[in-house]
Amino acid sequence: MLSALSTGAAAAALLLGSASPATPARFGDDPPTGNITIDVATVNGSGCRPGSAAVAVAPDNTAFTVTYSEYLAQVGGASKPTDARKNCQIALNVHVPQGFTYAIARADYRGYASLVQGAKGLEQANYYFQGQPETAHRAHTFAGPYSDNWQTSDETDLNALVYAPCGEERYLNINTELRLDGSAADPKTTSYMAMDSTDGSINTLYHFAWKQCPASK
Repeated sequence: MLSALSTGAAAAALLLGSASPATPARFGDDPPTGNITIDVATVNGSGCRPGSAAVAVAPDNTAFTVTYSEYLAQVGGASKPTDARKNCQIALNVHVPQGFTYAIARADYRGYASLVQGAKGLEQANYYFQGQPETAHRAHTFAGPYSDNWQTSDETDLNALVYAPCGEERYLNINTELRLDGSAADPKTTSYMAMDSTDGSINTLYHFAWKQCPASK
């Protein structure tokens, strides 16, 4: 890893800790009271080597978090061309109580960006169930000069939610990407954008929408 990249990650880790946490919201039916577990089935991508992503379910079953520890893109300075784009594809096996199914109603992405004049940053993501069509990527852009925490939210209308099939276990696939463009910036300067946290204080938050399955005949 480049020294500039390491310096950027350390700075991000210090500043990310000051970000206020996102508050879980409720969508759809009341969440089940039974135990919910989420297993990481596969992790692929330049922004999340195996072992660098962790998942946790909220105590009230309204949401779950994904925390990354090595998710940072950068351009300029001593950066390599491949540093400008980082992505992560993660497949989750979500175990829910019998009689319930779920959709993802909203996703809150958070991180830190340091962009010089002329540099641009992009965060985009989508999520879908195994065997179902991918949803469109939702993109959010940032322009330098910018040096601050960032947060974006992707929310789906309740009448457009896609639920996991009742009684079936399907992987929930989450794809995220960070991309930087420094073509209009001073090449001697370094810009970076992070979606990581070395201490677990910053994470992406996925809000469940719950629905009871029809009773079996």
